[in-house]
Amino acid sequence: MSSFEAVKLFKYIFWIFYRVWFYVLVAIPIIGLMPLLLISISREQWYPYFFKLARFWAKFILVGMGFSYRIKKEEIPNPKSSYMFVANHTSMTDIMLMLVSVKNPFVFVGKKELAKIPLFGFFYKRTCILVDRSSPKSRQAVFLRAQRRLQQGLSICIFPEGGVPDESILLDEFKDGAFRMAINQQIPIVPMTFYDNKKRFPFSFFSGGPGKMRVKIHNFFSTEGLTTEDTKDLNKSVRVLILENLYQDQKLID
Repeated sequence: MSSFEAVKLFKYIFWIFYRVWFYVLVAIPIIGLMPLLLISISREQWYPYFFKLARFWAKFILVGMGFSYRIKKEEIPNPKSSYMFVANHTSMTDIMLMLVSVKNPFVFVGKKELAKIPLFGFFYKRTCILVDRSSPKSRQAVFLRAQRRLQQGLSICIFPEGGVPDESILLDEFKDGAFRMAINQQIPIVPMTFYDNKKRFPFSFFSGGPGKMRVKIHNFFSTEGLTTEDTKDLNKSVRVLILENLYQDQKLID
């Protein structure tokens, strides 16, 4: 076996163990904190306590995977206000990085398929707002559930690409839901750029590795006075901001 083949084989072995290790890290805190987690989800008004446990869970996974994270804030969310947090979506670690980046308790709006993941899915479907994008009735229910959560003083987080795009796509088109919801509820939109998640832990199995994860929390977009007719323009403005940051970072790396 040549040295090149040996290195290649070592990489494949590393990636297999690295992926398995990720799921081990996902499970360990859930099992260890099971009693507290079950108590924290037993009542909606106790969600902020669940959120604190979720942030610990996220940090545990990121550190255990060898990821260091750096958060740059152009504007800091008010702990007493509600927001719509949006970011580009490239990796399973986006959930963890969002949790460690934002201290304001928020609820994820995500696809219902994740509820099928063993152990994780049990808490996911009881704490997040699940959406079936093929069902107009499901999308309408999302708005009603999100409205109730906002009235409880929580925030909402949506990855507006709607799913993880092909890895060759830097940033996919944004769905309108997050922006329409923010306008309807008159809450600010907080755009966030995740620069390194695709490189660190992409959905391609044989790839990724430890290293830094950078986040930028951009200046907020106000929705005050906007109507649903402004949804497309707001969508475009937020997407352009995140896309330009990704382009600039890519140029610096190249």
